Amino acid sequence: MFCGNHDAAENAAIMYSLLGCCAATDVNPREWLTDVITRIPYYNNDYSLDLAELLPHNWKAARELQKTPIQIQ
Repeated sequence: MFCGNHDAAENAAIMYSLLGCCAATDVNPREWLTDVITRIPYYNNDYSLDLAELLPHNWKAARELQKTPIQIQ
C-alpha cells in the first residue's frame, strides 16, 4: 500500500523478514549484510554453493565455528 507497487512491497517484505531473522538470532544486521553482499558474487558464479548458507542463523553458526579454537591433543 505504501511501497508504490506490488514488486516494491514484496522486496520490502523480504528485507524485513531477513532483518527480523537477524534480530531473532542475535545477529548484527550491518555485519551480516556487509558480509553477505560481498559473498553473493561468488555464489552467482559457483552453483554448487547453497544460498541458504547465507541466512542469518546459518551465517552465525559458521562464524561461531570459525572463532572456536581447535584443540589438538
